[in-house]
Amino acid sequence: MRWRRVGEHASLLECESLAQVNAARATVAAANLAGVVELVPGARSLLIEADPGTLLRARELLASADLDHPPDPHPREVTLDVHYDGEDLELVARDAGLSVDDVVALHTEPEYTVAFTGFAPGFGYLSGLPEPLRQSRLDTPRTRVPAGSVGVAGEFTGVYPRSSPGGWRLLGHTDATLFDARAERPALLAPGDRVRFRRVR
Repeated sequence: MRWRRVGEHASLLECESLAQVNAARATVAAANLAGVVELVPGARSLLIEADPGTLLRARELLASADLDHPPDPHPREVTLDVHYDGEDLELVARDAGLSVDDVVALHTEPEYTVAFTGFAPGFGYLSGLPEPLRQSRLDTPRTRVPAGSVGVAGEFTGVYPRSSPGGWRLLGHTDATLFDARAERPALLAPGDRVRFRRVR
């Protein structure tokens, strides 16, 4: 791991893997360090915004932490009901060498973790996707992907919180609201949350 200073009130921890990012975030979050303003995980980094003294304590904490066995902070659990009717469902099945029903069974089997958020407000990158479903983005992105679309790309699955361009392979859609700026908690998903997909007809 490598630290980079980001102004006076933040430090960026560059990690070797997504698992290391998740472990570092969980470790700092579980410590409840006074002075931490925000933890912002990425695919291979963790930004910690805090006062200088707290940043030093966070660095010392992570230097001595066992990141192979991070704390379990009793995460929130979210279940999303999904209609598996996506435009790319048959494409994903063909490339995986599976039936459509097998793809749906594989996608609904794991408990996913929100690794980080980005791209659009409320978009969570969910880790834990089974290997056969880890497929590349579309060669030509769509100019419009409907809100609620459930897709896969690379090692992640996720849900488009609003209509936008996108190149993920679409498996289906959910009627859940992923982001509402007027709500007390605008984003349904936050880093560390656990997510399950449930098939509905």
